[in-house]
Formats: sequence, C-alpha cells, structure tokens
Amino acid sequence: MNFDALSERQRAILHFIQHWVNEHGYPPTIREIGEAVRINSTSVVNYNLNKLVKEGFITRSKEVSRGIRMNPLQETPINVVNSPSMQINVVNVRLVGTIVAGTPVNIPDDADYFDDDRVLAVPRELLGNSDPMLVFALRVNGQSMIDSMINDGDIVVLRRQQTARNGEMVAVWLTDRNETTLKHFYDEGERVRLQPANPTMKPIFVDKDKVQIQGRVLAVLRRVH
Repeated sequence: MNFDALSERQRAILHFIQHWVNEHGYPPTIREIGEAVRINSTSVVNYNLNKLVKEGFITRSKEVSRGIRMNPLQETPINVVNSPSMQINVVNVRLVGTIVAGTPVNIPDDADYFDDDRVLAVPRELLGNSDPMLVFALRVNGQSMIDSMINDGDIVVLRRQQTARNGEMVAVWLTDRNETTLKHFYDEGERVRLQPANPTMKPIFVDKDKVQIQGRVLAVLRRVH
C-alpha cells in the first residue's frame, strides 16, 4: 500500500469513505461518494474505487450497493472514531485494561489489569474473520507506537492468540518482569525483539521462554480530542 501512488482525487475519496464510516457505521454508495468529491459520473467514481482496490486500501463487493470495506493496514491499523452513532453491525468488545506502548511498567495484579464491566461497540467488519469471543480491547499508555498511528489514550482491539509472525503488532507479557507492553514482534532465534514504532526508543530484547504473546492488534480506535 502506497499513499504516494494515489491521486489527489483518490485520496479525497479514501478520506471521505473513512469519514462516512466513522459517522454512520456503514460505507457510502457510489453516488454519495460522487456528490462528496464533486464527480458527476458514477463510472469515474467506479474507476477511482477500483484504483483503491488495486492499491489495497479498500475491498469491494459487487453484490451490495454499499459493498466497500476499508482494509486494515499491518503497519498502520485502520483508525475509527468510537462514536455513539456506530450502531449498525457492531459487536461488544471487552475493554480489559491499559497496556503500555513505551517502557514496560509493572502491573501489580489481575484486579488492576482487568475491568469486566466495560465494553465497547466495535464495527463487526474490523474483526475480519475473528471470533468476537476471542477479541478484547486495551487502552494505550505511551508514545512508542506513534509511527504506527497509535497515540497515548487510543484503544487497540486485539485477537487473543499465543503466536505471532514477524512484524505483527502484539500485546506481550514479560514473565520475568511481570510487565506488559505493546510492540512489533520479531523472532530472532533464541531471543525475541520487541520493536517500538518510535525512532527515539530502543527495542527490547527478551529470551523466548520469558515472552508470552497475549494478542495481535486488529484495529485502532482513535481518541477524540
């Protein structure tokens, strides 16, 4: 995916689609896109949408009129405003606590880490094929993932799993420190590199037997300032 490969018109369309989904909880039609970006021809809108599909930014279904879906990015997860208006095709996801996107900090016990009473309404499409029962959310504390478009106070939605591929963003429990952190995962043989997305911060190197992956990031819910 390369934003530089998009024309100004295609960027405007992409921005409008994301804004519309944030506001309504479902995608716009071709005519609504055309009206927003001042394109009178639906075929021209269709041409530009196909370009966005080719570049990997969206997925389209021809069977329905609102068959546009934003594709989550591995390095830049999709950003969605957690709005009360998003009531269409949503699932409840548990907000189980706070994770540090910086230098790991101590989490004293499970009572401080989990909060069973809090749930978030999350668009079903952000979960992909993941079982909603395996999905949870964590609020981010720290600035180490800012180059992955994750800021202090944002919420990450994760799929519960114990393995990860190199480059994936995961929540990791460091057993020898009794600490948790959010980083990109890299298997380097006998040790694991936990890489921040902030050029001012250094990676964390940990022995494999002292790392427990708790979940992989599926999406980001941006904090509204």
